[in-house]
Amino acid sequence: MTTYKLTYFNIMGLGETIRYMLSYLGKDFEDFRINDYPSWVNEFKQKMPFEKVPLLEFDGHRLHQSMAICRYFAKEAKLNGDNAWEELQIDMIMDSFVDFRHAVWAYFYNKDENNKEHLKGMLFKKTVPLYLGKFDKLFEEQGYLANGKLSWADLYFAAVIGYFSFMLQLDIVKEYPNIGAFREKIHAIPNIKAWLDKRPTTEW
Repeated sequence: MTTYKLTYFNIMGLGETIRYMLSYLGKDFEDFRINDYPSWVNEFKQKMPFEKVPLLEFDGHRLHQSMAICRYFAKEAKLNGDNAWEELQIDMIMDSFVDFRHAVWAYFYNKDENNKEHLKGMLFKKTVPLYLGKFDKLFEEQGYLANGKLSWADLYFAAVIGYFSFMLQLDIVKEYPNIGAFREKIHAIPNIKAWLDKRPTTEW
């Protein structure tokens, strides 16, 4: 029987995307969490394929990159699109989400306070309304991010939206009601709900 071990920090973050995917598939997994920064630097970082997490291990494999891992399991879950065209729609929306993520990360993780303040105006006046507004509109019109049906992109998005709310200090699901309704729909999926009921409580 295959056993899965996910290594990530003691937060939701990008590790949560894989936790959602494994939970959706009904797979049990070891949720190994690195609890402090010194442990990460001194004990774990050099052991990672590219010195980053999340890392998923099973059957002798060591997988990294959250989107690649979710895309891999999406085929088993039949959440990857029925044909090349549908897969393209999913990939386009996920690449757009990555563009949004990079903009948010460039702001949140910026150690230069002057530069951070410079980025803040553009981020909150243009980038956040642009991307979240378009995602919200997609949920209003289609119910999902791509092809009008559930895909791995939806699980990925629902898994990290709380993470982005924390980084932006913005209640995204409140400010964008269609995103909020969508997340509730994903969280009502029985296997996802079972994970949410037992997962550790973290701020982000």
